[in-house]
Amino acid sequence: MFKFNRLHVLVGITFWILTTSTSWAQVSEPIQNFPSKPISIVVNFPVGGGTDILARTVANYFPLAFGQPAVVENRVGASGNVGAKIVVDKAPDGYSLLMVNSSYAINPGVFSSMPFDPKKDLTPIINIAWIPSVIVVPANSPYKSLSALIIAAKPTTNLVSFGSCGNGTPQHLAGARLNIVAKTNITHIPYSGCGPALRDVLGSQIPMAIITASSAAPLIKSGKLVALAITSAERSAELPNVPTVAEQGFPGYQINQWHGLFVPGNTSPALQAKIYAQMMKIVQNPEFMEKLQSMGYTPAHDDPTAFKKIVDEDIDRFSAITKSINLKVD
Repeated sequence: MFKFNRLHVLVGITFWILTTSTSWAQVSEPIQNFPSKPISIVVNFPVGGGTDILARTVANYFPLAFGQPAVVENRVGASGNVGAKIVVDKAPDGYSLLMVNSSYAINPGVFSSMPFDPKKDLTPIINIAWIPSVIVVPANSPYKSLSALIIAAKPTTNLVSFGSCGNGTPQHLAGARLNIVAKTNITHIPYSGCGPALRDVLGSQIPMAIITASSAAPLIKSGKLVALAITSAERSAELPNVPTVAEQGFPGYQINQWHGLFVPGNTSPALQAKIYAQMMKIVQNPEFMEKLQSMGYTPAHDDPTAFKKIVDEDIDRFSAITKSINLKVD
């Protein structure tokens, strides 16, 4: 049998002290020295998607605002839960950020179990931008208005269906919410992303789609698609002539997609404040704001307290919607 002696104990204690002090030093870097090395931005969606493009646009401004570069890492899987869990498990030292959109708040309602607590294990730092979705139909569609589409979709059996960017996405919930408030029976067709859904509605393979405004705007402006409504509470600056769903007889309807940065949940308030202050240098940069608007986004700068309220309320709101339609993706 193996026996411990005094030397073993001393070696063990020394190793514990060294590893613990090293870890503590990583977490407790003086706030005034932060950052002293590149920062990682984890994106839990694939390369080339809207959230990825936004993250890389933000990262371009990190050297100016933080004095250090940002490295974007795409960690996909489980509707974004894989990337989020990676950041949950990182040290709360400010060097691991998570860029997510409203899907983060939808996941608790569509997964039977979550690998982390979305209200506690990650802390929202700043909401960078909003972007609505838009209800679109082909240029040759018989539905020239939202009211015409709703009339056609009232019967239990009808020919109206809608393509979305995938199960459990904000676009899926926008359609589900429309079914509830308008008392329609529009069949949902989930796609593997906004691009494939956009392609099929453009080719008239599906009668309508609900797509992010940034993806659909060029085709709407060229006349290849007709926009029936915007899902946000207010009209989009990118598509000012497209009325909202709420304007067209459904007050209170709104599904708008936020995009923001999170940190591990036990990050100190002082470090959160510093990251937010540095991010404000980016979001208030006129050139950055112009880029966002050209991409169809509405710039935002909600602070940690305000952004957490938005996220937590969305988790509750979306959970109620997904429960009402019995939506699960696992």
